[in-house]
Amino acid sequence: MTIDVTVPDIGDFDSVPVVSILVSVGDTVALEDPLVELESDKATMEVPSSAAGVVKEIKVAEGDKVSEGSLLMVLEGSATEEKPALAAVPAPAPVAAAPATAPAPVVDSGFSKAHASPSIRAFARQLDIDINKINGTGRKGRILREDVTKYLKSNTAATPAGGGGMGIPAMPVVDFSKFGPVEDVEMPRVKKLSGPALHRAWLNIPHVTVDEEADITELDAYRRELDTAAKEQGYRVTLLSFMVKACVSALKDHWEVNSSIHPDGDKLIKKNFYNIGFAADTPQGLMVPVIKDADRKGIVEISKELGALSLAAREGKLKSPDMQGATFTISSLGGIGGTGFTPIVNAPEVAILGLTRAKMAPVWDKASETFVPRLMQPLSLSFDHRAIDGALGARFNASLKHLLGDVRRLML
Repeated sequence: MTIDVTVPDIGDFDSVPVVSILVSVGDTVALEDPLVELESDKATMEVPSSAAGVVKEIKVAEGDKVSEGSLLMVLEGSATEEKPALAAVPAPAPVAAAPATAPAPVVDSGFSKAHASPSIRAFARQLDIDINKINGTGRKGRILREDVTKYLKSNTAATPAGGGGMGIPAMPVVDFSKFGPVEDVEMPRVKKLSGPALHRAWLNIPHVTVDEEADITELDAYRRELDTAAKEQGYRVTLLSFMVKACVSALKDHWEVNSSIHPDGDKLIKKNFYNIGFAADTPQGLMVPVIKDADRKGIVEISKELGALSLAAREGKLKSPDMQGATFTISSLGGIGGTGFTPIVNAPEVAILGLTRAKMAPVWDKASETFVPRLMQPLSLSFDHRAIDGALGARFNASLKHLLGDVRRLML
């Protein structure tokens, strides 16, 4: 039977140009294999196949503009192979624990030499790679995103595990099969694309982490009350909702933590808006949805939005705008455990807050001159030392501690 493959839900985008066709007539494709690449003024998206089969007809050409429902191609397949159309998969941002940002304009002197789409050129530009040095493995020698990633790895490491290049000694290659049975397991696509950029962020950003503990005993009691009522309405109120509110208040008092370093390196870009990203653990890897305009939303609205975005992330239905525009990120290990860690700053942001499991601990009470049990929340703030010095980082954490110590302060 023949199967029509159409453009799935791509959000609010309309008349999006086709920048690359990734298959040819006669090719065999599996379910979710990328078929075409679309690029709007805000994001790049790969459209996955909604069925398995053989490409019979391609109904679009590079440069054509398509919208939701537009016919892309016809497959020859079986009735048992067809599945509902999937949402277009946004190309992950260079940093996986991080929200996506619109690609920077690409300017390279050899533009006509390399065979690559605008999005791939932008990706290479973000990684400071000369695209003309990359050998394309795609159709007709087209440079693919994987080619850029491979080139970056080969020039920063002697092996895919990292190390080597940039004056860093290479990691030794070990044949583990000499010691026991082994097998190679493919990394999820998100990790493949984000790994090199995380490596780049770690090498280029002077990371500093400041740890603190906040007393959330009363706050958590109030949260439990709200959560009990929320369950009846189909959503949950977690500690993360209050953390978002507390971070917004602290960012207002310490605007540098909400800034970005100007490209000239001599200025900070002061942002007068507050979009809070949060790391969501998914089967595909770490995704970072963004709560937009968090300063204008209350606990209930933030809680509902956190739940909806987390579900979309787990189901692979996040749209590119859902992961763009963050000014500050929270990475929470929640109930998994830990007492502290160093989250990697999600450039171009300059700070990220890490949360681990809250714990009951004896705290000295001056009034009664005794130790009393209190629920303490560890806070680990990582920041770019070029924009934020240690004193400012400590003051930001102190502000969070003060705000979280009395829930009424979050309502001011």
